[in-house]
Amino acid sequence: MKDTRLIGIVLLVVGVILLYFGWQASESLGDQVTEAMTGRFTEDTMFLIIGGAVAVAAGVYLGFGRK
Repeated sequence: MKDTRLIGIVLLVVGVILLYFGWQASESLGDQVTEAMTGRFTEDTMFLIIGGAVAVAAGVYLGFGRK
């Protein structure tokens, strides 16, 4: 297995974990109150969701997209 493919798979797994924690954080009571008041999630939740999405995209590209 090439190094870039291994890195891609690791990024994919890390991205899925970050997305899961971001989703869990968005369902918390504190984040629900913040979203109701401001119309957006907290910075920590947004970091987890955006970071997870970027890591998943990079992982798919490195792990499975390039040949």
